[in-house]
Amino acid sequence: MGRILRGLAGEGNLRVVAAETTDIVEEARRRHGLSPTATAALGRAMTGALLLAQLLLKTPKERLALRMEGTGPLGGLVVEADALGNVRGYVKSPQAEVPLREDGKLNVGELIGAGVLRVDRSLPSGEVYTSTVPLVSGEIAEDLAHYLWQSEQVPSAILLGVRVKGEGEVEVAGGVAIQVMPDTPEEVLSRLEANLAGLSGITPLLREGLEAAVERLLAGLGFEWTDLKALGYPLNEIPARFRCRCNREKALEALVFFTPEEREDMIVEDGGAEVVCHWCGEVYRFSPEEIRSLVAEVRCPDCGTLWLYPKADGTLFRIEGDTCRCGRKVEIPSEKRAQA
Repeated sequence: MGRILRGLAGEGNLRVVAAETTDIVEEARRRHGLSPTATAALGRAMTGALLLAQLLLKTPKERLALRMEGTGPLGGLVVEADALGNVRGYVKSPQAEVPLREDGKLNVGELIGAGVLRVDRSLPSGEVYTSTVPLVSGEIAEDLAHYLWQSEQVPSAILLGVRVKGEGEVEVAGGVAIQVMPDTPEEVLSRLEANLAGLSGITPLLREGLEAAVERLLAGLGFEWTDLKALGYPLNEIPARFRCRCNREKALEALVFFTPEEREDMIVEDGGAEVVCHWCGEVYRFSPEEIRSLVAEVRCPDCGTLWLYPKADGTLFRIEGDTCRCGRKVEIPSEKRAQA
């Protein structure tokens, strides 16, 4: 379990969010079998997503997703978080690794490489707002700060850290986001810049504790913690955890994208099917009887594209538009059309 704290400094001109994510990042490492540098990359991204969710999302039902695509051996990563402290994520090449930097630190920038950062904000209505910016360094903290400035016009300082030990276990992980409000006095900015300039990184501060780290970063700026008890958090902190939205019903539903013939081959050759969630690594195994229960879909007679099928939540998926990708007119049988 992790935790998120919030506060204000500089007479309300600096908005602060801090997160302790050691247990979350360690769970991600174990679930995905990550190399040390891949652990640092995904850990920073998950922590950053939790911080941005607090800064940008306006309701508990909104979600924020970070997608980094780079030329490095990692291949990219995807993270999703919400304002309630839930986060999940994965990398494309979990065992990818690169040599340490000259200063002995993990080289996350080289592992990710040059590329782009895409940020998706999903609203309860189903609308998705997407912004894409080039990666500045691939070190993630600078990339997120660059995004906030380019897409949100919000000057911010983002500090993220993950330290691994031994066989790659996570010793400490966390981060801090400091958002500068409009018309912030110059003396406040100067003091903040001086505080940040004296840092050799956030990770050594995190080893002293999250509260101590934040108070060091904002020394001389009149920092005060926000009272989260009034928002329903009795411990004055927002719990954070690795939480995936997958379940057995959704996993079975995923098999509908295979043709009936392919599903029958799974039964004959493997005695069933196995579905692995790419978000969390959870494995779901299905019997022949469960697989054969998927008989209600409607497919294109020409190319086999899925046109309609019943989802686990009782609703129906229907292909968009009236023309299949092969050019054939989409024709749903009348009894199925009534359900849709």
